[in-house]
Amino acid sequence: MRITPLTELIDRSHKLQEKLREQDIDATILVQNSDLFYFTGSIQRGLYYLPAEGEPLYFVFRDQGRARMESGLFHVVPLDRLGSLPGELVRRGLPLPQRAGMEFDVLPVVELQRYKKLLPATELVDVSSLVRTVRAVKSSYEIEIMKDGALLADRVYEQAKNLLVVGKTDHEVMAELFSFALKEGHQGLIRMRRFNAEMFFGHIFSGADGAVPAHLDAPLGGLGTTPAVGQGAGHKKIAAHEPIIVDFIIAYDGYLVDQTRTLSIGPLPDKLLRAYADMLEIQKLMFELARPGLSWSELYQRCHERACEMGHEQHFMGSSPSQVRFIGHGIGIEVDEYPFIAAGFDDQVLLPGMTFAFEPKVVFPGVGAVGIENTWWVTQEGVKRLTYSHEDLWQLPLPAST
Repeated sequence: MRITPLTELIDRSHKLQEKLREQDIDATILVQNSDLFYFTGSIQRGLYYLPAEGEPLYFVFRDQGRARMESGLFHVVPLDRLGSLPGELVRRGLPLPQRAGMEFDVLPVVELQRYKKLLPATELVDVSSLVRTVRAVKSSYEIEIMKDGALLADRVYEQAKNLLVVGKTDHEVMAELFSFALKEGHQGLIRMRRFNAEMFFGHIFSGADGAVPAHLDAPLGGLGTTPAVGQGAGHKKIAAHEPIIVDFIIAYDGYLVDQTRTLSIGPLPDKLLRAYADMLEIQKLMFELARPGLSWSELYQRCHERACEMGHEQHFMGSSPSQVRFIGHGIGIEVDEYPFIAAGFDDQVLLPGMTFAFEPKVVFPGVGAVGIENTWWVTQEGVKRLTYSHEDLWQLPLPAST
């Protein structure tokens, strides 16, 4: 179990304070679990109060003892109720802020109203993009955790090869693979930021089920086991000569890596083999293009154009009309961090230290999906791959009776 070093927490607070001062914001109050973990090293229920100048405070409702054990911050303060916050700030010599930032992208309206009532003279403003921008650039400490996650991702993929059998259902493979991952150190919980963005640790799809669209903002959705979930592995039985997608998110010591590999039992039709080779070429193009200073949109546009030139316009990143408008997404503590390799981000550029998952995939309704996904790290020279499992389209031997 890692405890986030105090040097990390101080560096993160300083970076956010710099952005607060640029926007003339006196303080920020963060309450979402992912942000609490990033800035305090703990997710015990409470709030992170960061003045534009001075030291951060972690006010904890429950459990203060555990929060003090997990967080290296100097000021881990018990707070009996939210209404005590103004008095605690004054008691500590901190003036009530005239402008305070909060995470409007994730904060429920009811909670926002509580803070407005609590601080009636304070203008509450959105600092979501400031927080996400700070979090997007990973430190060497964070990269090392993600490298450990990549080691686990490879073990999970190798285990998947042992579990795939004709006649076994996708859901059975998913259950067995998740059990293996947990025993190997997977933390279990996957975090996403977007409202109602729920997902499993990953997806196991075989054949036509890999082409079933779902509400999830992803190229692959899956039928799942019930409309109450509406995504993921279902009860379809694996057959020979069909693509099998193993799209697995590793969560380890708070950080995520995302990896997809395509397999089959017996050879696939030439159409799918060509499509998979094309996706490897798209990944190679990304590798050649991605550099600090390149806009997120330009990287998307160049790779999308190449996919269309290959003849995949109607099937790239989903089948029409259910295609998604991205090829990659930032990843770290959450699945959907900055940067987005997507249309509409002309003014946002890649920066050294950013990490993202790049996932070119082709989806054929009634047949299945093929594709590749790796987690990448932006350096001064370009990008480096964090996940590293073998990228050959792995063909398991046919059972003797086939």
